[in-house]
Amino acid sequence: MNGLGLIKRKISAAKEIAVSGHVNPDGDSIGSLLSLGLGLESLNKRVQMLSVDGVPQKYTGLPGAKRIVTKITRPADLAITVDCSNKEILGSAYGMLKGAKDILEIDHHEFRRPFGNIKYIEPKAAAVGELIYRLLKKLNINITNDIAQNLLTSVIVETDSFRLPNVSQFTFEVSAELIKSGVDFYRLVNTVFWATRKESAVLAGICLSRCKFLKANRIVWSIIRQSDFRKIRGKDEDVDAVADQMRAIKDVEIAVLLREKKKGLLRVSLRSKDKVNIAQIAEYYGGGGHFDVAGCTIPDNPKIIRQLLAMAKKLL
Repeated sequence: MNGLGLIKRKISAAKEIAVSGHVNPDGDSIGSLLSLGLGLESLNKRVQMLSVDGVPQKYTGLPGAKRIVTKITRPADLAITVDCSNKEILGSAYGMLKGAKDILEIDHHEFRRPFGNIKYIEPKAAAVGELIYRLLKKLNINITNDIAQNLLTSVIVETDSFRLPNVSQFTFEVSAELIKSGVDFYRLVNTVFWATRKESAVLAGICLSRCKFLKANRIVWSIIRQSDFRKIRGKDEDVDAVADQMRAIKDVEIAVLLREKKKGLLRVSLRSKDKVNIAQIAEYYGGGGHFDVAGCTIPDNPKIIRQLLAMAKKLL
């Protein structure tokens, strides 16, 4: 990992900066992207905030969200990626960023494949927002109410509202400082975490109704198809929380949610309890993540699905 001193010098020297999150963005990606982008603008930098899949509906009310673009229009001196464990998770954004003189990775995944020449990596961080907070402090950037809302979104979503084992004393210290800026914490957590669209509730019901259990209920898996999304008029993001709901079932140690992305491909969301390292399954199929939260993409093939589930069984 490179020091914050070097990163500060690179940012100071850059005039045009592009900041990007990953495909299928979650609250950690969007919150980190916006807080860093707004912070860099206060240094009079020209900043493009990039999310090739746009902004999920629940995050559209965050300060600066309307500034996020799906394509950059100007070449960057410095490209910064947030919450990206490999270049593949950037999707088409990588092609837009790879021409930059420097690429800075800011990330907290334990299992990753580096792609930038500058790195700020801390696997013990509960959320990338914690790293952005440290960087903004190093840059002497005033953390405004707008920036604080985005940083808190990163922390709230990535820690499952402070309920996951990645939460540390520093997580609460950072959150307390951010709340001091005047953030309406109840309103924010209700908007970015608790509030659920009708479509999300119905699609979650479909997923849960299809749950199948293996290994004496220690593994649960389910699948949802594009036809289900069309029938409900839902979006892929509507089932983002379902894998966590499956993991919460009593006796379950591994949860596997398969969702059809396009013909022939399934997006796999993996969750685990009790230090079961499901990231090694994700890595086998070209994905990545944390030991207890990971993901990958596999062919929509019954044999491959059985193979993945067999790997889950072996972990237990």
